[in-house]
Amino acid sequence: MGIRSTSGCTSVKSQNPPQQSGNNLDPWYSNYAARTAGLAASEVRALFAVASRPEVVSLAGGMPAVSALPQELIIESMNRVMRDQGSVALQYGSGQGVPKLREQILDVMAMEGIKASADDVVVTTGSQHALELVSKLFLDPGDVVLAEGPSYVTAVVIFKSFQAQTHHVAMDEHGMIPESLRENIARLRAEGKTIKFLYTIPSFQNPAGVTLSWERRLEILQIAKDAGILVLEDNPYGLLHFDTPPPPALRSIEQEGVIYLGTFSKTLAPGFRVGWALAPHAIREKLILANEAAVLSPSSFSQLIVSEYLDNIDWRAQVDRFRGVYKERKEAMIGALNDYLPSLTWTDPRGGFYVWLTLPPYLDSKQMLPRAVKELVAYTPGTAFYADGNGHSNIRLSFCYPTPEAIRTGIRRLQTVISGETDLVETFSKTGPLGTVRDRNFSAPPPNLN
Repeated sequence: MGIRSTSGCTSVKSQNPPQQSGNNLDPWYSNYAARTAGLAASEVRALFAVASRPEVVSLAGGMPAVSALPQELIIESMNRVMRDQGSVALQYGSGQGVPKLREQILDVMAMEGIKASADDVVVTTGSQHALELVSKLFLDPGDVVLAEGPSYVTAVVIFKSFQAQTHHVAMDEHGMIPESLRENIARLRAEGKTIKFLYTIPSFQNPAGVTLSWERRLEILQIAKDAGILVLEDNPYGLLHFDTPPPPALRSIEQEGVIYLGTFSKTLAPGFRVGWALAPHAIREKLILANEAAVLSPSSFSQLIVSEYLDNIDWRAQVDRFRGVYKERKEAMIGALNDYLPSLTWTDPRGGFYVWLTLPPYLDSKQMLPRAVKELVAYTPGTAFYADGNGHSNIRLSFCYPTPEAIRTGIRRLQTVISGETDLVETFSKTGPLGTVRDRNFSAPPPNLN
């Protein structure tokens, strides 16, 4: 079979033409590895295109408010790096990361009670890259990852891409429920499943916005230790508290059984793509090898700029400024929800980026999204955050990016959408029982977050 050039050039013949199946338009469809079946487009990624339209209020993506970061501070850092270390910044670097930056990362983690050695820090291209590397090191096809339900959308995608199964542990307003974790471990092991690690976002969780209590942190770590299960602590939002800081990080309590993931994407800017993993010594060695195999070395340029910023700018004051911005926007969202959607329920986070909204059981957040976009408001359906089909009655609302005024406008538009959908349901219900989302062969979200 020939490959036709779109530019009008002569087609090139393939010596070993792929075998096509069905009506798939991709001629290489049958050649892909089985693990690519897990690479599905997420609701979050698809909505970034919508969010770029100026007339749409996006309450969907978790984009930081980089406008709150004085650009002149970054420009000064860039200029100093190029003036003083240009030849190093533009060259390959260490697969573990710039030594000075790794030392500075210790100061960042110390704010959450973590004491560590710079030797055990591995710099990555954002913390999501670290999550992918850990998954590559540990997951075989058929393995199980335990995670909160709901959980971070791209983590679920990554686990699936390595042909692992995500099993969700129930949550309530205090975070993951220890008894649910015990029950999941016992059930899965009785079924002969191999549990490789527990993935958790304990502080201002994405998407639910809840924080794991101190007592539960201790209990969950003990459960994991007793069961011989590694804990993967993802902590992008821990420093972004509004009033009271969250409890100390899990890694501050347990060193050998926890891999800690951090990032500068939320406390500086995501464009630098600088994150890190803090791992027990033996795992650290394998992480460095995996990092080198994936990217050779993380960007020296980005690392040196971040290091220069941390060295010369009052970064703690800047983090505090971000806290004020996000607190104001969270309060705007909670106020608008009280005004426009008082009959619904939602979480009230003490930090981070997100509110988790619960709809009436007869509404489907995913099916409702096109109508919302038509009304010029975007959100993320709850189904994006589950591996098992749950979340149809939930919506993640992000308050980090829009202004307070835009947030209020967005919630007002969302109220219009929900009212329209409710009126439609009521109209059709007069002709007979319509049923709930659960009745229509969908799984309802766990009641603990309702």
